[in-house]
Amino acid sequence: LKINEVNPLKPRYEVPDVLIKEPASLRLKISEKDAGKFVLIGAEQDQQIHIMAKPFQIQLISKDEILLSMNSNGLLYLEHLQSPPQRGKKGKGTNGGNLQKETEEDLGHWEEKFGKFLDIKANGKWLRDQYSFSALNLITICFSLYSSDDDVYRLYNLDVFGYTIHSKMGIYGSVPLLLAHKPDQTVGIFWLNSSETLVEVSTKASMEVLPSQIPDMSKQRIVPQTDVRWMSESGIIDIFILKGPSPFDIFKQYGQLTGTQALPPLFSLGYHQCRWNYEDEDDVKKVDAGFDTFDIPYDVIWLDIEHTDGKRYFTWDKKRFPNPEKMQKQLLMKKKRKMVVIVDPHIKIDPRYTIYSQAKAKGFFVKDRNGEDFKGICWPGLSSYLDFTNPEVRQWYADQFDFKIYKSSSEILFIWNDMNEPSVFKGIEQSMSKDAIHYGKWEHRDVHNLYGFYQQMATAEGLVKRSRGLKRPFVLTRSFFAGSQRYGAVWTGDNKADWSYLKISIPMLLTISIAGISFCGADVGGFIGNPEPELLVRWYQAGALQPFFRGHANMKTKRREPWLFGKKNTKIIREAIKERYSLLPYLYTLFYQAHSMAEPVMRPLWVEFPKELETFDIEDEYMLGSALLVHPVSAPKISTVNVFLPGPQENWYDFRKFRRLEGHGILKIPVTLNNIPVFQRGGTIIPLKISVGKSTEWMLDVPYELRAALDDKGCATGKLYLDDGHSFHYLHEKQFLLRKFSFHENVLSSRCASEEGLFQTKCIVQQIMILGIKKKPSVVTTTMFAICADTRAAGKLT
Repeated sequence: LKINEVNPLKPRYEVPDVLIKEPASLRLKISEKDAGKFVLIGAEQDQQIHIMAKPFQIQLISKDEILLSMNSNGLLYLEHLQSPPQRGKKGKGTNGGNLQKETEEDLGHWEEKFGKFLDIKANGKWLRDQYSFSALNLITICFSLYSSDDDVYRLYNLDVFGYTIHSKMGIYGSVPLLLAHKPDQTVGIFWLNSSETLVEVSTKASMEVLPSQIPDMSKQRIVPQTDVRWMSESGIIDIFILKGPSPFDIFKQYGQLTGTQALPPLFSLGYHQCRWNYEDEDDVKKVDAGFDTFDIPYDVIWLDIEHTDGKRYFTWDKKRFPNPEKMQKQLLMKKKRKMVVIVDPHIKIDPRYTIYSQAKAKGFFVKDRNGEDFKGICWPGLSSYLDFTNPEVRQWYADQFDFKIYKSSSEILFIWNDMNEPSVFKGIEQSMSKDAIHYGKWEHRDVHNLYGFYQQMATAEGLVKRSRGLKRPFVLTRSFFAGSQRYGAVWTGDNKADWSYLKISIPMLLTISIAGISFCGADVGGFIGNPEPELLVRWYQAGALQPFFRGHANMKTKRREPWLFGKKNTKIIREAIKERYSLLPYLYTLFYQAHSMAEPVMRPLWVEFPKELETFDIEDEYMLGSALLVHPVSAPKISTVNVFLPGPQENWYDFRKFRRLEGHGILKIPVTLNNIPVFQRGGTIIPLKISVGKSTEWMLDVPYELRAALDDKGCATGKLYLDDGHSFHYLHEKQFLLRKFSFHENVLSSRCASEEGLFQTKCIVQQIMILGIKKKPSVVTTTMFAICADTRAAGKLT
């Protein structure tokens, strides 16, 4: 549904670049029509769209049930763009009304003061677009939106240091996607608008009138109704109704609009070690050596803003890092490890700084309302901000990552985009003025939530470009929007070293995941403050079983490398990280499914068990793919936890003790500090590595274990996806391997799940564990197939 003004004063902003293509069209049939209403039906005869004219209303009806009703309360309102009145004069306004001398309240429609800041509104008051869509007639709204009369959810990307838990105010990223679910139906609304948006959620009982084919025989019933009211500051009404009917249908439909998760390079699924800041090359060397000394695998070490020459991005501090290329190639590359450095969007105002002088000369900075380069304070001091909404700026920015331009960078150097909400110290809400001007003369208020999306896009394209299109990029961004999944990973920002932030990280990551961004994580240990040892251990155990796994800390915190908390805690953290590395084949396969089928890597229980009401409000446990149920421990000194195991048709097995659990529903599970509860679902087969190396690249030829957990019928299935782990050959040259494993009637078999795949590997399945066999086998027969380019040889072992 798209609604715009007829003949507006000037074009209204329509969000570009988020949709991957124009949505496919399907001609619908008009089944009813009169002066004020018509009914549309498609190929699915049981679904109808009812459109009424006065008052304007749209209903999505399935099997005589109203699933979704738009504007049922008659509150739809689109404020027309207006010309500012001439102050102190009488006459005709744009709407034909008489203009009197304006009061202070009237002036607020055109300009607004925030302390010393003034926001000039060129075409009307703040709420010039006010939309209301009501009646998601479903049992629950996910993910646990709390309705109240005193507050609304705010989608406005902001730099919030140590954000408040359960606040409805905006933080770093916004995805204007809402899902609603009941046991037999999931629907969604995607609200494509990048300006500040408020979402009000309220629940009430409502009388529903169901249409009938027999005149005067319409049925009535009372149903729970969730009203959702959307209000955006600017732009047009541009809405997509995702009608499911299953959660996975919603994910696929949303992925068809905004794209799926980029398939990450394999190394990026390993453990990342970060701090603001590792001081110098010697510090990097010592931290890297510490992982080897304490036998802890890791893949990436990160450098924050202090690695640069005075916060000038794309440079190195010559005193701290005199030989950065040597550090990368002789220290990290030899150990098959990588480095990530920070590149923020603000550019230090310094004519001697090449990035600044080039951008200045080309007119590549965002402008203020007077047409001058917008200036704000950030890490380097007085800075200007690159206008990433401009395609030419993005192309130029991508070129800066070329090895010849970005001096002392290498093929193992990857990028972190921070502060890209954008963050402006001492600005309004620590961000850019809404009346700043971007490419195409659009105001910042129109494009605000897209700013970080565009920087990550340009950065990812730069990393691909520097490799001549051969290698996949890795880019982490703090600010994000719908479609950011196409360019890399996100994290939950400046969290605190507190148990409550560990607990809230689970629903935060689940929310991001079902909004299309599978590659997400939270800073292990908390960015702000010093975690007690138990909290740090529990956070490592949780982070090891989440998509993006990075330890990070503020410069004011004590050092917290994994080996600094005593032998016992070092051992537990080591085991958690090693378990992560053993699970990499399963994780990589899940990311392939996210990339190819838009399935979230980390998902709420109701996604896998959509008919079980008990799962709808569970926020302290989740499914990792369809096979593993994870329950992080998020409180101190816990000896038992209550775990909900869906069933009763399901079998569940302790992932580490290999025993089947008796019972379903809420079970009291004993826990120690050594691990957190993880259960494998009956009917699944998980691929693992049988041993762990120093990093992911050390493990490429390590054999596999298949762990099969049987369902009640004695069956199980699973998949394994393989490619070279770093290039686009899987896409362009079909250099990938997808195998499907199944256990049925006491036979475990393997077959090719995609005939297109051409990738070959030396890896073998060395070990098979089958959980749930009721009778000990007396003999095992193995038939081995060696698959070569053109020949197949088979042999049988007993």
